[in-house]
Amino acid sequence: MTTTASILERKLVVIAGKGGVGKTTIAAALGLAAAERGLRTIVVELGDQRRLGTLLAGASPGDGRPPQPADEGAETGLVENLWSITIDPDRALLEWLQALGGRVPGRVLAGSGTFQYFAAAAPGAKELVSMVKIWELTLKERWRRRAGRYDLVVLDAPATGHALGLLHSPRTFGAIARMGPIFGQAQRVRELLEDEAQTGYLAVTQPTEMAIGETLDLREGLRAQLGVELDATIVNATLPHRFERSELARIARLDGGGVKRSAMLAAHTAHERARLQLNQIARLRRHGVAVHTVPFVFAPALDLDAVRRIGRRLAERV
Repeated sequence: MTTTASILERKLVVIAGKGGVGKTTIAAALGLAAAERGLRTIVVELGDQRRLGTLLAGASPGDGRPPQPADEGAETGLVENLWSITIDPDRALLEWLQALGGRVPGRVLAGSGTFQYFAAAAPGAKELVSMVKIWELTLKERWRRRAGRYDLVVLDAPATGHALGLLHSPRTFGAIARMGPIFGQAQRVRELLEDEAQTGYLAVTQPTEMAIGETLDLREGLRAQLGVELDATIVNATLPHRFERSELARIARLDGGGVKRSAMLAAHTAHERARLQLNQIARLRRHGVAVHTVPFVFAPALDLDAVRRIGRRLAERV
């Protein structure tokens, strides 16, 4: 469990969970909260996600200019003390092999049968290279002399199964490369991920049976593969408990049809949905999981202020 006062004191925070539960929103919210505390923070997206810029479209960097679209692999400023980067695993692997191959042009290497074979045959290679790039962001002395230094790296991880494969890649690939620079990098990434003083793990879920089940699977996967625990689970989009049973009974006794009946049915539906959600949250707690809730926002989309409020709320609890 948590070994420091705040998860924001770690070097790396991994945010994982089922697809579609709001991981990017929570990653952005915690990134904003950390930046407000003066921590130089970068949020990492993988593959072709690039959702962070859209989510924070109302933000502007410290010089007042609107944020520019994030280039693949570029560290892009969003607001004061907050950056983002998108890592493409295929491109990361290509760059890594190109570095090993010396002056071989990238387009030649990418089109070669050797590259295609290696990418398909080497278990965990793309995942490991992605994790190496993430690990490098946590270093006080970056590989590039003028590269920015960060106090906190927030990883918006892929969906649960892929996330566990990504996090397990240092062990998977390290078992193949038993010596040399590849083994050394895999070991350093593994040390970072398995050190709970340096890396924190947050699950994001919604209060449904399937999403909660996947959260428990994630917890067991982290235990089995890395020997670490979830610091907490963020249950997103929770509904308020509006009515007591006595109030529902009074509503049921109301006479009339039409609008009154529709209002009565709406009240019962809202109560039942909230009750089912509370049952799923209780299920998590019975398994000893620390739970923090984020209320459902009754709006078509979240604006920057709403994301900031979520971040402040969570930063006080995790």
